Amino acid sequence: MPDVRNRYLYGPMNQRLLNWGIFLLLSLTWGSSFILMKLGLESFSPYQVASIRLISAGLALLPVFFSYIGKTPLKKIPVIILSGLLGNGIPAYLFCIAETRIDSSLAGMLNSFTPVFALIFTVSLFHAPVAKRQLTGLAIGFVGVICLFLAKGIGTNAYWYYGFFVILATACYGLNIALVHHYLKEFASLQLVSISLFFMALFALPILLFSDFFTVFGQAEGAYTSLAASVTLGLMGTGVASILFYQLIRSAGAIFASMVTYGLPVVAIGWGVLAGEDINPLQVICLAVIMGGVYLVNRK
Repeated sequence: MPDVRNRYLYGPMNQRLLNWGIFLLLSLTWGSSFILMKLGLESFSPYQVASIRLISAGLALLPVFFSYIGKTPLKKIPVIILSGLLGNGIPAYLFCIAETRIDSSLAGMLNSFTPVFALIFTVSLFHAPVAKRQLTGLAIGFVGVICLFLAKGIGTNAYWYYGFFVILATACYGLNIALVHHYLKEFASLQLVSISLFFMALFALPILLFSDFFTVFGQAEGAYTSLAASVTLGLMGTGVASILFYQLIRSAGAIFASMVTYGLPVVAIGWGVLAGEDINPLQVICLAVIMGGVYLVNRK
């Protein structure tokens, strides 16, 4: 018969294992999002791919939306919509615009900057205490990002600055992490995601309809492949992944949740290699520098 101490540890241990399971699944799901975007962009514009992504996710969770919307306090709806814009809506378009000019693997690497912005907004908006090593990590992370741009070849790639669209998207992610952790932590993951994605789908629908989508779909070669990639991106990379991410914030905290960034670039680089993208050792070294800064930011 197990002693009291073992019984006490059994629950927390299971929760930790569950948190790490969600962590790994999110890394695989979100890490694969970058190559799915690239596939979608083979036939469609960035605005079309992003809109299909958001509409697909919103439609998939529509039954859940109707079950939760009546139970949600009216005063919290604007905050949930803002969370949807920061966590899904705006980044969906920014990433697609960026990947019209940069590789999916580079987008995955730059996405690793998310925890740094999570720290910046948590400290600046919510006055959380900050340690000297976290400031050091912040500086190292910035240096790593600059070196990553240089490693990609600012002089040889006329569109290197499209990487800043990814940086802006990571700023949105960081702000959303801080927002959810401080204002929406009491809500169930399905509740937050279904409501926020319903409104994101509403916002995305007119963008898709006024973008000549149906004309492009009827004429573009490989349109069905791009559509399948965009819909999969919405269902898995936005719908399922957002539910898992909100759950991770609630159960493990904002900082641990932001550490999913550690796994994303590895998966993104793997897909980039399979897709024949140019990935050199210097880029990997720069990614390691960014990860070192992120580690200092998050280390307890």
